[in-house]
Amino acid sequence: MSAERKDAVDAIIEQWARARPDLDTRAMEVFGRIYRLSRTMGDRMEKAYAPYGISRGEFDVLATLRRSGEPYTLSPRQLSATLMLTTGGMTGRLDKLERAGLLRRSPDPHDRRALQVTLTDKGLEVIDQAVGAGLAVQTAALSPMDDEQAGQLADLLRELLAGTQETEH
Repeated sequence: MSAERKDAVDAIIEQWARARPDLDTRAMEVFGRIYRLSRTMGDRMEKAYAPYGISRGEFDVLATLRRSGEPYTLSPRQLSATLMLTTGGMTGRLDKLERAGLLRRSPDPHDRRALQVTLTDKGLEVIDQAVGAGLAVQTAALSPMDDEQAGQLADLLRELLAGTQETEH
């Protein structure tokens, strides 16, 4: 590690090394940086989506509908499961997006007890613009790395994520 590349996590690790030299802080180095990256990028993504009148959570709903393909329709239950949200949390997002004219809720033609959520033309336009803006922010954040490094990082994070999900079960 070069001196000019030291960051706040390095300072924390150095403090722990002095206070508790018996600790192996490798995990703290990794997860401390992941946490800081998540917060920083979360803030940047909020700013990228703001011009379109949506938050990150609302982006996630619109993006999930968009990725589902035409006719861009899912049930609230499918959306909740994909986004790992409670039905109550989903209802609030759907209410706001429906008021903004970005989606509509309608009865499910195959089940009278159920609803379906569909992206409107305005919602399709907003999500297509917002996803481009968000990707531009993410691409800029990766610019210190070349394609090979970014690919290696993605592979390593995939392995780490898979390992943490395996230990949950």
